[in-house]
Amino acid sequence: MEKENMDALYAASRNGVVSTLTTLIQRDAGIIDRVSLTFFSETPLHLSALHDHLEFSKILISKKPTLAKEVDSLGRTPLHLASAEGNTEIVKVLLQANTDICLARDQDERIPLHLASMRGRREIIEELINARRESILMNLNGDSVLHLCIQYNHFDALKLLVESANGDELFLNSRDCRGNSVLHLAVMLKQMKAIKYLLSVPEIKREANAMNMIGFTPLNVLGTCNACPKDFKCFEIQNILKAEAGVKRSTDLNSSVPLALRGIGVGGAQQARSMFRRWWECVHLSLNKRWKHQKNWKDKTRGTLMVVATVIATMAFQAGINPPGGVWQQNTPDSTNGYNCNQDNICEAGTAVLSYSNLDDYLVFLGFNTISFFASACVILLVIIEFPLRSKLFIWLLTSAMTISVASMTLTYIKAVVLVTPKCTLKRFRSLAWFLVYYIWVGVVLIAGVIHIIRLLYWMVKKLCTFSQQGVQQKIRLMSKRETVMIRNSVRYFRIKSY
Repeated sequence: MEKENMDALYAASRNGVVSTLTTLIQRDAGIIDRVSLTFFSETPLHLSALHDHLEFSKILISKKPTLAKEVDSLGRTPLHLASAEGNTEIVKVLLQANTDICLARDQDERIPLHLASMRGRREIIEELINARRESILMNLNGDSVLHLCIQYNHFDALKLLVESANGDELFLNSRDCRGNSVLHLAVMLKQMKAIKYLLSVPEIKREANAMNMIGFTPLNVLGTCNACPKDFKCFEIQNILKAEAGVKRSTDLNSSVPLALRGIGVGGAQQARSMFRRWWECVHLSLNKRWKHQKNWKDKTRGTLMVVATVIATMAFQAGINPPGGVWQQNTPDSTNGYNCNQDNICEAGTAVLSYSNLDDYLVFLGFNTISFFASACVILLVIIEFPLRSKLFIWLLTSAMTISVASMTLTYIKAVVLVTPKCTLKRFRSLAWFLVYYIWVGVVLIAGVIHIIRLLYWMVKKLCTFSQQGVQQKIRLMSKRETVMIRNSVRYFRIKSY
C-alpha cells in the first residue's frame, strides 16, 4: 500500500494533479516526509518544478520546505531544473523557501545561474541575482556567466548581466582558464552584436587591448581573415575593433620595441616604456632610415667592395715586392756592408735590404702588409665568382674583412715610414704621428667597429623578431581554431547534460 501511494505521488508530480496530492496527504500524512527513503533519484518537487506545476510545488514546499535543497542523482536541486526550463514563478517560490540553493553546485559544478545563463533565461537570471547577488561571481570551470552567455549566444542575457554588474570592472573583464576575456570570446565566435555592445561598455573598452595567457589580443584571436579572404564578416569585425576601440595585434603594441625584448603578458602593453625602450626606438628608426629603404643595396655593396679590395690589394702587392729600403741588386758579402746576411755571409740579390739590418721591424711591416693583401684578395675572389649575396650577414662579414684590410694597410704605411725615416727626423715627426695615429685613426677605427657591431646586433634582433612574429601568427591560426573547437564541444556537452 505504501509503495502504491508513493508511485501515485510521483505520477501526480509529473502531471501536476493537485487533487491527487491532496488525497494522498489526507490518506497518509507522512508520505512527503518519507520521500527521502525511496529509491527514486528525484523528489516529487524536482518533477513538479521541471514540468512547471506551480500549485503542486507550493503544496510540497509548504508541507516540507527542506525539499527545496534536496538533490537528485546528478546533484541538481529543483531550482537547477526550474532555472534551466525558465519556470519563473516556481523559481520565485523556491527562492522564498531557501535562497542558499542559489549557490548549490551540481555534479558538473553548475549553479542555477549558470544553467539560466546557458539557456538565456533573462527573468530567471534577474530573480537569482536579486536573491543572492554573489552568485554572479561564481565561475564554471574558469568561465564566468558572461562567458557562458557568449558561448551559447544569448545576447539579452549578456546585456542583463553587464547592466547588473554596476561597473564592476573586475567582473566585466574577468578571464577564463585560458586568459580570454569576454571580448576575446565574442570575437573568436564572431558574434557581431555582442562585440559592438561590449565595446560600448567603458570598462571593457579600456581593456580592449588586453592579452590572454598566450599573448593574444582580440584582434589576434580573429586569425581567420588571412586564411579565409572571402569571410567578409571577419573583416567587418576587424574594422570594428580597430575603428571603435583601437584594438591592435600583440605584435603591433609598442611595435618599435622587438617582441623578444619586451616580454608577453596580460596587460603588459599598458606598462610605461623604459629608458632602454625609448633608446632602442631611436636607434631602430635611425637604422631603418639608413638601411631599410636601399633598394639596390646588393649591387652597391658588391661594387664598393670590389673597388676598395682591388685598390688595397694592388697597394699591398707593390709594398710586398718593393719594400722600404729597396732590395739588393746583386749578391753582396756582409763583410763589405756590416749586415748580418745568410749562412754563406752573402746578402742575396732581390731580397729586402731591411730584412738583414732591421729584421724585427721588417717582420712587423710584412705581417700587416700580408694581412691587408690576403683579406682584399679573398673579397675580390668571392665577388668575381659572383658568390650569392642573399644574406646581410655575409655582406657584414665581407665588410668587416675590408675594414681589417684598410686598418692593416694603414699600419703597414706607418711601419714603412718608420723604417725609412732617419731617427733624428723621426723625433721631430713623433708628435704629429702620435696625434694622427692614436687620436684620429684609432678613433675612426673604433667608430667603424662600433657601427659594424650595431649593424650585426640590429640584423640579429630583426631576425629574432621575424621568427617570433611568424611563430605568433602560426599560434594565432592554431590556437584560434583549437579554442573554437573546444568551445563548440563544450557547448554541445552542456546542452546534452542539461534538460
